[in-house]
Amino acid sequence: MAKIIRAKAAKKPSVPSVPGKTARKTAKKATAKPVAKRSPKAKPWTSAEVHEVFSRFRKANPEPKGELEHLNPYTLLVAVVLSAQATDAGVNRATRALFAVADTPEKMLALGEDTVRDYIKTIGLYRNKARNVIALSEKLIAEFGGEVPRTRAEIETLPGAGRKTANVVLNMAFGEHTMAVDTHVFRVGNRTGLAPGNNVLEVELGLEKIIPSEFMLHAHHWLILHGRYTCLARKPRCEVCLINDLCRWPEKTV
Repeated sequence: MAKIIRAKAAKKPSVPSVPGKTARKTAKKATAKPVAKRSPKAKPWTSAEVHEVFSRFRKANPEPKGELEHLNPYTLLVAVVLSAQATDAGVNRATRALFAVADTPEKMLALGEDTVRDYIKTIGLYRNKARNVIALSEKLIAEFGGEVPRTRAEIETLPGAGRKTANVVLNMAFGEHTMAVDTHVFRVGNRTGLAPGNNVLEVELGLEKIIPSEFMLHAHHWLILHGRYTCLARKPRCEVCLINDLCRWPEKTV
């Protein structure tokens, strides 16, 4: 009987399997970059709501005052320059004695940098700040007749003085309708949705745009005090907030 020889089937070359649709989706998800979760955009405040907010602030505190102690425009300028990265209370403790003996640029120069440094050594960055106080005093005498200038551009040319310093001085010393944005105002503007912005200038311009003129003289004080004592950074006191019913913050507790 003839032997039947069966040929072995040729071994097929291995072909990488093509992942199914589900597998492809899973792989894609695994390699995709994480997307930041965006908070829903807050509804802009109406003119009536903004007016109501500042009406409440005015009713609760008709004549708000800045907490930096000063005797005149010059000592206000010096106090604001010293307040950078320092508390108002800390600046006041140092400047009470300083301003008692030096309330003009001429008197400050007579003290000299070393003595000024001794007066303010409890304030952060006191060495650089003492240098700035002497330098700005020299410039005031040389270029402005010893008087604090009354324009933002001129104040910003003084050593240690920036836009916020200029806005504070113009508002408090000369009654200009400026908006000084510090960390408190920046937080309140963003958290409440009044004037959201990525930087202090955006918040400043946003607030100036929406706040009625009748409130602008005291607006920055109301917002600073609100941020300092009510709309706190870590634990806002929403339960005592004057504007909690209007605030757009999604995490408010009332």
